[in-house]
Amino acid sequence: QVELVESGGGSVQAGGSLRLSCAVSGNTASSNYMAWFRQFPGKEREGVAAIRTGWYSTYYSDAVKGRFTISLDNAKSTVFLQMNSLKPDDTAAYYCALSYSGWWANPANFAYWGRGTQVTVSS
Repeated sequence: QVELVESGGGSVQAGGSLRLSCAVSGNTASSNYMAWFRQFPGKEREGVAAIRTGWYSTYYSDAVKGRFTISLDNAKSTVFLQMNSLKPDDTAAYYCALSYSGWWANPANFAYWGRGTQVTVSS
């Protein structure tokens, strides 16, 4: 079994930064992506950033390119999302996820999800 636990969310002023962490445990040997998604109230979950577990290629949504950075620690036990220059439009629940096939930005391809952490950005 795989367990994902997010932390690091909170409230921040526009222009500020937050660093989200996702602790990963269990058998992840066959995974292809570890990713961050976010969900706005009343909206579908959307991809934010992903990292390929085999060779660490990274991918970002257009909305966060240049502001967010995804990374993985040396033990591959924690996925980070460094969020800089935050905007009120970034306010959402953020989730980490693990996939075994398919394109990273499609939520249907992800087999395991964390429970989420709330990020609130005020103007």
